Amino acid sequence: MSNLAVIGYDDQFKAEEVRLKLWKMQKEYLIDLEDAVVAVKDEKGKVKLHQALNLIAAGAASGGFWGALIGLIFLNPLLGLAVGAAAGAVSGALTDVGIDDKFMKDLAEAMHPGSSVLFILVRRATPDKVLEEIKGTGGKAWKSS
Repeated sequence: MSNLAVIGYDDQFKAEEVRLKLWKMQKEYLIDLEDAVVAVKDEKGKVKLHQALNLIAAGAASGGFWGALIGLIFLNPLLGLAVGAAAGAVSGALTDVGIDDKFMKDLAEAMHPGSSVLFILVRRATPDKVLEEIKGTGGKAWKSS
């Protein structure tokens, strides 16, 4: 079972900085992340989610490959590539893995402009070492009631 942690920062770049630290710790096997998303609220109040994995691009690349392969069979690889890439992009846009996007946007709406939030879904971690690494980053953790 995965655990969700939400950490808010007054700086709109700090959450991305901490996420990079977490990816580094994952390479050292200190934490196993299922998902890590940064939400930024700009000065105009618009919320933007920065996903760890771009599903639209991944879907387009995968769909393009399979479309070109099938197109080769029917002697029209360019048409197959175009149709496959479009179908893959649509499929990627409709797919949502990890943390629910609506939940993240709703929570990020409560932030003040110019701030950021880090949403992390953790499978496993070595808590003492992970907390030591991110201690002092200036974040505020949200707790569910």
